[in-house]
Amino acid sequence: MIFSFKKPRGSGLTFALIVIAALGLAGYKASSRLIKPIEYVASETPSPVPPKPLPPRHLKTPPAVRGIYMTSWVAGTRDWRRELVDFIKKTEINSIVIDVKDYTGRISFDTGDASIKKTGSEEIRVKDMKDFIETLHDAGIYAIARITVFQDPFYSKKHLDQAVQKKNGAIWKDRKGLSYVDPGAREFWDYTVRVARASERVGFDELNFDYIRFPSDGDMKDIAFPVSKNKNKVDALTEFFAYLDSSLNDLPVPISADVFGMTTTNYDDLNIGQVLENIAPYFDYIAPMVYPSHYPPTFRGFKNPAAHPYEIIHFSMTKAVERLIAASSTPAKLRPWIQDFDLGATYDAAMVRLEKQAVYDAGLESWLSWDSSNKYTRGAYDFSPTPLGRGSD
Repeated sequence: MIFSFKKPRGSGLTFALIVIAALGLAGYKASSRLIKPIEYVASETPSPVPPKPLPPRHLKTPPAVRGIYMTSWVAGTRDWRRELVDFIKKTEINSIVIDVKDYTGRISFDTGDASIKKTGSEEIRVKDMKDFIETLHDAGIYAIARITVFQDPFYSKKHLDQAVQKKNGAIWKDRKGLSYVDPGAREFWDYTVRVARASERVGFDELNFDYIRFPSDGDMKDIAFPVSKNKNKVDALTEFFAYLDSSLNDLPVPISADVFGMTTTNYDDLNIGQVLENIAPYFDYIAPMVYPSHYPPTFRGFKNPAAHPYEIIHFSMTKAVERLIAASSTPAKLRPWIQDFDLGATYDAAMVRLEKQAVYDAGLESWLSWDSSNKYTRGAYDFSPTPLGRGSD
């Protein structure tokens, strides 16, 4: 606090005192010209108001999204990401899905959010995320933020009371040694919304949510949910979907959901809480992971579904289209993940092209291609100097 007043200097002090005394003798109460005593006025120097940041520039969703996945580590490696961006520019690909929060639970860029920083979950792998997204936008490339949700070892370790547990209260882990947050933990819902909002602020054009499910591949006989308890899994996730939708509906970007491939053909929840018709109302786009290698033996009568990419994907996505139409939802929101990795069979350019054709023949135009190594089969994607859907914001 600063006290400000004018201080008399030199002989001026004597003069001022004489004047005050004279006026007092004349009866200053009746005078129309009063000399007020010096007052100590408390004032605060106003803090400079920082300029309001400009809203991020977003690209519109292409009519047909055709994208590839990029890990946060690759996004933070300039040479590797530059090579992938050059590849995208030369092909039909017009979109890229970048890890914002991956299976580790760590957030890959500086969110600028004090609450997120307090959790300690930031691990700045992409130091120039904003600039990188601007580079993508300059090339007309649509940027999608991938946010892994309930599979979160970092958060669950710090918040055991919100984590999926063993029956003895210890933290539960799946077969890969990864732990989960209980899908009923509302405090974690708020955290997820903060991550999503930070992703939009940095420039991402779409928010994509993965692992929005209950765990499935660990010791399911020794598992407990301290928050959702025995609540129906479909109901628990539907509440989360509705919350996510309502909490983000003021943002100028769409939201999308990654779901199990078999949600397109199964009408039960696969014991993970995902039912296609319950998901559709809350997301702008739905991405079933219809990797043929992930289907069980004998599915559709095939001993090795991975060896039959066209048949598996065409059947799965045709069913998904039929179900969304029956549910009065638009099939155009379907955007399947296809595989560009070897598992169960060798996925060369011909195999990946069969997957894409299956998508088109099911009446859809969009797809996303997954390769965790980010190598991608160059001959699997059409060359195009002006790819479909690439354009201005």
